[in-house]
Amino acid sequence: MKVVVAIDAFKGCLRSMEANHAAAEGVRRAYPEANICEVAVSDGGEGFIDAMAMKGGELKSVNVHDPLMREVRAQYLLQGQTALIEAAEACGLWRLKPEERNPLVATSYGVGEIVADAVRSGAKTIIVGLGGSGTSDAGQGMLEGVLGTKSKNPCPDISSILQGDKIRVIIATDVENPLCGKNGAAHVFGPQKGATAEMVEELDKRAKAFAETAARDMGFDCSEQSGAGAAGGLGYAFMQFLHAERRSGIDIVAETIGLDSLTADADLVITGEGSADRQTLMGKLPMGILRHSGSAPVILIAGRVSDREELQGAGFAEVVCINPPGLPMEEALRPETAKENIRKTVYKLISE
Repeated sequence: MKVVVAIDAFKGCLRSMEANHAAAEGVRRAYPEANICEVAVSDGGEGFIDAMAMKGGELKSVNVHDPLMREVRAQYLLQGQTALIEAAEACGLWRLKPEERNPLVATSYGVGEIVADAVRSGAKTIIVGLGGSGTSDAGQGMLEGVLGTKSKNPCPDISSILQGDKIRVIIATDVENPLCGKNGAAHVFGPQKGATAEMVEELDKRAKAFAETAARDMGFDCSEQSGAGAAGGLGYAFMQFLHAERRSGIDIVAETIGLDSLTADADLVITGEGSADRQTLMGKLPMGILRHSGSAPVILIAGRVSDREELQGAGFAEVVCINPPGLPMEEALRPETAKENIRKTVYKLISE
């Protein structure tokens, strides 16, 4: 029996490989002789560098600023003249305590600092994984970070970073949302970053005004493009100001690790994420794993599950919550608790 395990990070709890290992242990409890392939995966958010590092490269460490402009150390991966950046290293929600979450003040400045350092290090291609951000500033902070200074110009000219268009920028994300509106960055993702209903409206208003100014000054508008709303609008800023092309994060990772080859003869694929619901259908990592699973059935496990029928209708063989009813959230988020619940859930599923 061959089982491929490719689980996304459980944000604030487990990294991809930690979740994978727990699931693999559950499989082995049921089938000790099973051939198990554990694959670090990411849709561009947390774990993107871990997944892409399978091709080797040099980890670079740089001083940048977090969402509240506190100095922190962040890493990115340099593979020859290609830089692989995880935006959440600088502006990730994981950098903030729950009581610190406020997307009205959180900035993506540090992401721009990493981009600038990658250019100084000789990168000619920059791939930025978007996801897990604690910001919703439409990427304005990132633009200032590239310049290394706070800009009075609402639409700063950062064309010099492209060095005459010699630098190619790619954003890796499976989020398809536009920048503004009911399906935009603020409305869909703002609440999980600490935004109240009033904050959501203000954030959306700010993003719309920023995009309108940029469109007037630059003669084109990327705010409605698929993925513009990724990472609190970072997708928009990269496309509008750095002419970035968007690619599916999981597709980039799948190509790197040869996922299609791994699943070609698999009997089962296990994927998962922290919370599975209809947002999963908007292009989150489990949907990418489903696309790359060949004919193998795919089980989706998660710490919280809703919209189960819609998820199964999309093609998942099983959609299962790992946590027993009534388990307090604080306890569910403990890494050891999550690992054991993954082991038990997978063992039960495999045994049946």
